[in-house]
Amino acid sequence: MKINNIIKNYSDLLWLLAGITVGSIVGLIFGKGVESIKPLGDIFLNLLFTAVIPLVFFAVSSAIANIDRSKKLGKLLIIMVLVFLSTIVISAVLTLVATRIFPINQALGNNPISIEKEKIQSFGEQMTQLLTVGEFFEIGSRKNMLALIIFSVLVGFSTLYSGKEGDGFKFFLVSGNEVMKKLIILIMKLGPVGLGAYFAYQVGVFGPQLFGTYAKALGLYYGVAAFYFIVFFTLYAFIAGGLKAIKIFWKNNIVPSLTSIGTCSSIATIPANLKGTLGMGVPAYIANVTIPLGSTLHKDGSSISSIIKIAVVFAIFGKDLVHVDTIILALGITVLVSIVEGGIPNGGYIGELLMISAYQLPPEALPPAMIIGTLVDPMATLLNATGDNVAAMLIARFTEGKNWMEHKQIT
Repeated sequence: MKINNIIKNYSDLLWLLAGITVGSIVGLIFGKGVESIKPLGDIFLNLLFTAVIPLVFFAVSSAIANIDRSKKLGKLLIIMVLVFLSTIVISAVLTLVATRIFPINQALGNNPISIEKEKIQSFGEQMTQLLTVGEFFEIGSRKNMLALIIFSVLVGFSTLYSGKEGDGFKFFLVSGNEVMKKLIILIMKLGPVGLGAYFAYQVGVFGPQLFGTYAKALGLYYGVAAFYFIVFFTLYAFIAGGLKAIKIFWKNNIVPSLTSIGTCSSIATIPANLKGTLGMGVPAYIANVTIPLGSTLHKDGSSISSIIKIAVVFAIFGKDLVHVDTIILALGITVLVSIVEGGIPNGGYIGELLMISAYQLPPEALPPAMIIGTLVDPMATLLNATGDNVAAMLIARFTEGKNWMEHKQIT
């Protein structure tokens, strides 16, 4: 009976692991020949991305609309921003220390990549496009996630302060949130096939490149990222709730971790994160705001990769990452990159352009940064996405008090 219960409780995880394992084996055996099954993964991702857009809108707006005003939303947002910034800077500083201990001091060969020339925009134009859209229908694109979240926050506040006249719309938001969550559950039934196909494609196409010219930089990135993932996430969980919180966090962080690696998307991991934080005991009003916002604004993995990219490009062009002003600029770029990068596969292109522009580097600096960004994307997404979960626990700790876990039903 106990064995049957274990199998039942972990059936979704076992099927997910089976799909990923089979996909990885197929990728290793057939190599680039697996490109023919990539559409299976693309179909799954497209369904997930399409459903995530309304899920984010309903989750954020309904969470804000239903907040008890005694909860002090302003306090929640301030604590959330401080937690996000703290973990981003900590991960960046850790990586800077690692680059000093294990310097990337050899010239790396340029790998020719065709690059589409982008029109250079002013800072004001970039901020306008990042925060807003010109037409309402554009708010439904995953490329405009930050604009969508801002719009959802405004809708939530408007509903919150509409009083009784807004009750009907508030019920609509709550109902829509429940419907979208059920839709995600249905789509995730295709997870073993979709993620399996995507894993097969990643292993078959990108796997051999891990042993190429950029092996040293990649080894440094994955070493720092793995250390940060295991040690610092455990430390954050301990700060949030002691030894009990460590156990609860890692138990409920397995599925989000596998989903993030398989999809290479923080946005696509939102449903798994929401379910995971529920198991961790994070209050719904905190999780429903923190997780969607974190998928766009909070990226520890991108913070680490940003420093690694800067170190690699500096090595290529014979520059030193040792001067105080250079390091301060690197930290500033890291924070901005964590904000502007989209929570979608290979969304670091904007951040790479930002880095090259800030240091006034030649266009030839872009290809190596793009290569590093592509090859570290799975691990970066793992940290970006699941970092939101432990951040939500920290926010619950500082919002609800040190005994917040005692008042929640934790699984």
